[in-house]
Amino acid sequence: MVDTFDAIAEQLAEVGRICYARGWAFGTSGNFSAVVQRDPLTLAITTSGVDKGLLEPGQIVAIDGTGRVLRGSGKPSAEATLHLAIARARRAGAVLHTHSVWSTILSDTGADGSLAIDGYEMLKGLDGVHTHEHQERLPIIDNTQDWAAAVPQVEATLRDHPAAHGFLIRRHGLYTWGHNLAEAKRHVEILEFLFEAMGRKRGMAP
Repeated sequence: MVDTFDAIAEQLAEVGRICYARGWAFGTSGNFSAVVQRDPLTLAITTSGVDKGLLEPGQIVAIDGTGRVLRGSGKPSAEATLHLAIARARRAGAVLHTHSVWSTILSDTGADGSLAIDGYEMLKGLDGVHTHEHQERLPIIDNTQDWAAAVPQVEATLRDHPAAHGFLIRRHGLYTWGHNLAEAKRHVEILEFLFEAMGRKRGMAP
């Protein structure tokens, strides 16, 4: 596990710096994880309060299925319980959470509790999507400061939207995932592109 954790920590740090550079995780916002091993579930995850533009492998810790730190130093992200829930419910190999301007704006626009995206060629970058005619519907969850208590709601949302590649937290940001870290990174890139395209088309600032 040690060698695997070290390699994943390097990759997560790189993804964090990329998300910062793209404007998707400024300052200490955002958090990123990847599965180190499935049984028992062990995640590598960013620590709380670190600048993603300066993210280093030493700011990644390994946690078990209860959120207890197994390796590294520092406090895991306050939203670690969400990462664990998504890893279990979606069998995800990696979970990425961004705080971009466009995802934050659009998270406040879904009248029916979700954001629908359809007709864009870039949708084909999502796993299993083969046509621009696909409609991606991202559920929107209200923000909270107690994500441990909100896990049952998140789990229910994931069950109710089995085809979704992510979800939005209102006025907060995006959660997406993938079978591995490369796929999760691609999903962030695709969804953030689509958010910006939709926002600009609607004439929203910035």
